[in-house]
Amino acid sequence: MKHLLLMLLLLPLSAAVMAQTASAAGSAVPPSVWSNPLALAMLAIILVLLLVIALLANVVLGTAEWYFKKETGSVTTKAIALLISLGLPALSFAQETATTVAAPVSYGGLSSTTFFLLLAVIGVELVVILVLAFFVRSFLTKEKAKLAVAVETAVQKETNWQQLWDKLNSFRPITEESKIDMGHSYDGIRELNNRLPGWWLYGFYATILFSAIYLWRYHVTHTAPLSEEELKIAMVKGEEQKAAFLAKAANLVDENTITYKKEDAAISAGGAIFKQTCAACHGPEGQGNTVGPNLTDEYWIHGGSIKDIFKTIKYGYPEKGMQSWKDQYSPVQMAQLATYVKSLQGSNPPNPKAPQGDLYKENATAPAADSTKAPDSTSTAKMN
Repeated sequence: MKHLLLMLLLLPLSAAVMAQTASAAGSAVPPSVWSNPLALAMLAIILVLLLVIALLANVVLGTAEWYFKKETGSVTTKAIALLISLGLPALSFAQETATTVAAPVSYGGLSSTTFFLLLAVIGVELVVILVLAFFVRSFLTKEKAKLAVAVETAVQKETNWQQLWDKLNSFRPITEESKIDMGHSYDGIRELNNRLPGWWLYGFYATILFSAIYLWRYHVTHTAPLSEEELKIAMVKGEEQKAAFLAKAANLVDENTITYKKEDAAISAGGAIFKQTCAACHGPEGQGNTVGPNLTDEYWIHGGSIKDIFKTIKYGYPEKGMQSWKDQYSPVQMAQLATYVKSLQGSNPPNPKAPQGDLYKENATAPAADSTKAPDSTSTAKMN
């Protein structure tokens, strides 16, 4: 493009220089060829054609990069500039011929050499314009073909989906509506005997098959539980999960969190542990003997609350003969044993041992008075 613009600037400059040379020669020199109206008209045509070539070359260079190398555009421009460069000396030669040789004028006041030279430049420019136009047309044709293919593909896809949808729904074309017309018309709306879509019918058949299988399995062969049976199974499973949770939570009990609940299961389990471990010192019914104190009265050496009893079982009082049982029994078992011992209060077994320790009342806020102190408070105990 730089060469092309340079040539466009050189053409009028060259013409002006040659015209100036002709005027300076004096009246003895023949007038310049550029003073001829025909020559100026042909020069104007050359300039207009050069402008058209520049515009077409710009279009080609902007679009041909998808199909050609970048050098293609520069080669084209250089070729156009070369043609113009070749045309300029020819024009200069024509001027010199006109000014130095008195050639006969045969074409509108121009010599045949000058006229045909200008005409040749115009012809070359027309050829270049045709070549560039061919490139532009070729590019547009390719793009139009690609666009047509893309549109056709999209239409084909839409047509395939539409055909599939029509087939799934068993749609009838409008031309066949007369075959399924029921002959009933309501406010201009005709009643047609359209068949239900295949997917709807097959879905309905599937529900019938499912209902038959369900009836056979749940109400005939009873191989699967009904809703009420499922509820019972879920309740049993819930009780098992509850028991597992309580067993796990019970292992977290200690002397600060234990509470007294007179439950038969806990008392029974605690009684079994008592007979195995504690009956030797406290008697089979907790009435006490030579070693251990009586556990059935209201007098306690180390406190008679459920927390005090649990603490006594857990840590013991080795200096008084009561050992610690935390390494032999789990928190659950110690809680069961404490519950059993607490339940022995007021059982009045035969041959009870004399009271020891201080009187304990479940709801008392202060220790009992000295008058309530058991007569034999200095004796030791294993449990208390």
